[in-house]
Amino acid sequence: MAGEPAAHLTSQTGPGLRIPVHLGVIMDGNGRWAKLRGKRRTEGHVEGVKSLRGLVEHCISYGVSYLTVFSFSSENWARPAEEVSFIFNLLRRFVASDLQRLIRNNVKVRIIGTREGLEPSLVRLIDDVEAKTAHNSGLTLVVAFNYGSKAEIVAAARHLAREVAAGRLHPDQVDEDRLASSLFTAGVPDPDLIIRTSGEQRLSNFLLWQAAYAELVFVEENWPDFNEASFVRVLEAYTLRDRRFGGIGA
Repeated sequence: MAGEPAAHLTSQTGPGLRIPVHLGVIMDGNGRWAKLRGKRRTEGHVEGVKSLRGLVEHCISYGVSYLTVFSFSSENWARPAEEVSFIFNLLRRFVASDLQRLIRNNVKVRIIGTREGLEPSLVRLIDDVEAKTAHNSGLTLVVAFNYGSKAEIVAAARHLAREVAAGRLHPDQVDEDRLASSLFTAGVPDPDLIIRTSGEQRLSNFLLWQAAYAELVFVEENWPDFNEASFVRVLEAYTLRDRRFGGIGA
């Protein structure tokens, strides 16, 4: 079920590496990467897309089944309008340039988050990429776009409250599984591992419910510098973790 830890799904693959079934990534540090090089923040976002493209390839190669990336937070609207507009246009360009590659690689794309406030053309683009990859059976790429976990949980609670008010659901039937199935991530196993780049050590409103038993790994690299060597190093750290899910280790 969507609300259960994915430990029973985790496989041991590669040279002693444990591969997470579901990997979450907070792609942080594009702006800092650009500032360190005397470049504009927008150039950091362009390089960040290249790192995302590489991460998708690594996940396919190493056997990750689900990859969820935090691409645009509902709090990011507070950024300068020019930067927000650039990020949205970058999403359009990414879809235009990479959609056929994703289809060839059997990647299923799912975009989570609220679509309120988005331009109709952007909503149509999101619907189109989901529809064109819906039948793919390889890696599921979940893009958290205009997403905030607290708002996601509130929306799920409101949905269940309406079901109870309409008499379709008894209050005692509202449990963890029912709430999990009302989240944007319904049907996706909880993340085994969440990575955040740029040295920051917080979740920043990303998958708060789903991350209850996720292993957290924080890396110093800014997102545009995250490469396959970084990815393998994270997998090595994850392999050494003793995942007990509230129980007692060996």
